[in-house]
Amino acid sequence: MTGNMKIKLFKEFKEFAIKGNMIDIAIGVIIGAAFNKVVDVLVKEIFLPPLSFLTNGINWENKKIVLREAVTTEGVVHPEEIAIGYGKLFEASVDFLIIGFTVFLVVKLMNTIRKKAEDPKNETVTTPKNIELLNRISELMERQVQLLERNGNNSDLKKTD
Repeated sequence: MTGNMKIKLFKEFKEFAIKGNMIDIAIGVIIGAAFNKVVDVLVKEIFLPPLSFLTNGINWENKKIVLREAVTTEGVVHPEEIAIGYGKLFEASVDFLIIGFTVFLVVKLMNTIRKKAEDPKNETVTTPKNIELLNRISELMERQVQLLERNGNNSDLKKTD
């Protein structure tokens, strides 16, 4: 690799990192790992104990359908046990449902907060500048239409309706 190519590659990497893509990905991975720990505790310590109580203490992780048992006779070990472990699938399904529902609630909360922030008429939350500008443009366009209608220059406007 020539020196010129190295410099160009470094510049591209620097541009990639500065744009925030790499930082956004790193933050997402870190938050995802932390979120995974929270969900793991939520499933194993909060949701599964009541489920276990309701099912008389069944340990779902060890549930399986044995197709062939391992048998030892006179010191000779026959083939290992063959079983379908449906308990782990059940636990993974419960994990998935809880994670999905939790993500749904977080996204719903974020959307609610974003809608409040984007509402230009809501005085309790600071509206982002781009939303303020769009709202101002909309208001100016409405005023322009009203002025045109008052002056009788609305023949073009009626054709588009």
